[in-house]
Amino acid sequence: MVDALGVAVIGFGWMGRVHTQAYARLPHHYPDLPLRPRLVTVAEPVPGRAEEAAGRFGFASATRDWREVAADPRVQAVSVTAPNFLHREIGVALAEAGKHLWIEKPVGLGTADARAVADAVARAGVQGTVGFNYRNAPAVEAARELIASGGIGTVTHVRVRLFSDYAADPDTALTWRYERRRGGSGVLGDLASHGVDLARFLCGAIDSVTADTAVFVPERARPGGATAGHALARGGEPGPVENEDYVGCLLRFASGARGVLEACRVSVGEQNAYGFEVHGSRGAVFWDFRRMNELGVSRGTGYRDQSVSTVHVGPGAGEFAAFQPGAANAMGFDDLKVIEACRFVRSIAEGTPYGTTLADAVHSARLLDAMARSARTGGWVSPRTAP
Repeated sequence: MVDALGVAVIGFGWMGRVHTQAYARLPHHYPDLPLRPRLVTVAEPVPGRAEEAAGRFGFASATRDWREVAADPRVQAVSVTAPNFLHREIGVALAEAGKHLWIEKPVGLGTADARAVADAVARAGVQGTVGFNYRNAPAVEAARELIASGGIGTVTHVRVRLFSDYAADPDTALTWRYERRRGGSGVLGDLASHGVDLARFLCGAIDSVTADTAVFVPERARPGGATAGHALARGGEPGPVENEDYVGCLLRFASGARGVLEACRVSVGEQNAYGFEVHGSRGAVFWDFRRMNELGVSRGTGYRDQSVSTVHVGPGAGEFAAFQPGAANAMGFDDLKVIEACRFVRSIAEGTPYGTTLADAVHSARLLDAMARSARTGGWVSPRTAP
């Protein structure tokens, strides 16, 4: 007998839909999970959107007020996919109400917000999972194992890149994402948060950073009404972009390795160009999200002119076997969220954290705050000095 787990989703843009579909797919990919999510309610303030989501995806009820979710006894676990500036208030309230929490990164607007949610989760004794989904790619997990086993020798230097064009059109609407008060640190929280999480996941703690940031599209048009995703707003009243379009950062790892991280949301010609290159004393490993199920691997003792092989990951890597029967069968972005949902539900069932936790969100936030401080001061900053 599989027990039901009452779940809710707060915020129903694209990511809310992805979370919802991940819950629905769990019995298909993980039939042995001891808990089966049941879609109880969806909360979204935009008129009509929650009702539409309920009708389309099968939620038992809908509301415009997330506080009703916190008070709903039918709900044991909640996905928070609302805008960043709401993460702290919602996350703390849900934890205090005894709800398990699957919350999207960057968990608020900075370290103080992430720590507040993490502390509330710890006090309440509930499980908390954070949406750093790229580390769930089977190829990324295989790369981590290769690095940890010494397969490329001692890591010497790392490059992580996250380039996208979602804000490249100057007519992209001036939504909350571009305001400091509601969107926080711009591309740092949106894309670089994934980058620092990948860097830590693969190569360990980061001791200090020095960063530079820029705004390349300084003004955008205000939308005339509710928006979803990255809608355009031609002809609207112009307003200033308050947070960063670009960040470039040097990293010093505790191991002695060095790194470079770049993220940009206005990169014309780049669509989800996310990936990493990790170089070691005897080899290297390369990954590109757009070829998610492949790794470039160079290893051996040739050093000069050493070849690079393309490895198609298969059922032996990460959670690949839950989705495909053999190597080179493709997985996609939504599959990474199904893996994340599985680890969240397993954490609840067993009372033991699996996958990313609120502690990872705090680590990421401290590094992002250190980058922002470095960009202001022009020097090296340690994340240990974050507030």
